[in-house]
Amino acid sequence: MKYLVVLAVIAVVYALWRSQRRPPPRQGGTPRSRIAPPQNMVRCAHCGVHLPQGDALWADGRSYCCRAHQEQGPA
Repeated sequence: MKYLVVLAVIAVVYALWRSQRRPPPRQGGTPRSRIAPPQNMVRCAHCGVHLPQGDALWADGRSYCCRAHQEQGPA
């Protein structure tokens, strides 16, 4: 029983010691975001699937999702 009390006291002291330790404050203001900014979505002129504008293939002012649909033209 005496060992349980000693163990409990050690656990409380350790928990208090851990709660007092704080990481150093960040320097440089706001943290940087790792998420890419959103892109506009466009619709494939052949099948109608929506995809990011950066991934689309363009021909005659129309967007396509793949080379095959670009060659087939609009539906």
